[in-house]
Amino acid sequence: MRAESLFRLLFVVYCVEAGLFLLVSPWTPSWSRLFELLPWAQLRHLALAPWARGAIAGFGLVHLIWALHDLDLLLRRVPAGGPPAPPERGV
Repeated sequence: MRAESLFRLLFVVYCVEAGLFLLVSPWTPSWSRLFELLPWAQLRHLALAPWARGAIAGFGLVHLIWALHDLDLLLRRVPAGGPPAPPERGV
């Protein structure tokens, strides 16, 4: 496996993990408990606002789409020699 392919595969794994975390975690009870402990009321209200949670979840969705895009590029990658030449026809 070439270094470029390995890097792309690790990036896909990162994007999937980060995307799932960002997509799910803002809607869990632990998110609410974590931000209720903040001493600053403005930041607490911002982090617990539904639109802010949706924005973070949307960022997670962007990571998942990016992972699919890079996985598609990885699976469709043309071999190092380029595409195969068409067969020659005799005259």
